Amino acid sequence: MVLQKNNQNERWLAVGLLLAVMGFISFVIILPLVNQGLALHEEKNALGFRFEQHERILARKQSVVDEMEMLKTKFAEQNYLSTQNTSALASAELQEMIKQAIIEAGGQLSSTQGLPVVTKNNFNRIPINVRMTGNSEVLRAVLHKIETATPLVVVEQIDIRPMRGVRNKVTHQIDPSNELSVNFQAVSFMKKPAA
Repeated sequence: MVLQKNNQNERWLAVGLLLAVMGFISFVIILPLVNQGLALHEEKNALGFRFEQHERILARKQSVVDEMEMLKTKFAEQNYLSTQNTSALASAELQEMIKQAIIEAGGQLSSTQGLPVVTKNNFNRIPINVRMTGNSEVLRAVLHKIETATPLVVVEQIDIRPMRGVRNKVTHQIDPSNELSVNFQAVSFMKKPAA
């Protein structure tokens, strides 16, 4: 009986030792492998989600490129920029356009003067100084013509002063004048010519 009890104790001890070894192996080897597998599974899902996002972005790429080309075409069709080959020709074109606007409005052009061209961000800024005289209606018409002109023209640094009236020979008084002396800078733009 004692021998049987010893055999049974040895069996339980062997089973306990086997369970302890299996538990140790599970804790040291299997548990880290399971944790690593779960982490890799989460990373795989995250990468799959990012991959799908990139696929959606790439699927829209062609439509975005087409849209950009359409916008470039529309911009070119609107003629915002001077199409002249040189800045000097663009300045001359601008001076002629301003001259015609003043004459058509009934004003008098005193002078136009081309200013140095400024290049910034692949665009040439072509400024001119303009001196003119005319009444407020003439000025309104000239500014409207400039505002609606193509290529685009911007008016800067405008200086408007009333002109002194003429002395009346009979009353020796200065008659009031509706005439204005106007100085302004008009600016046109063109793409910088390729070097």
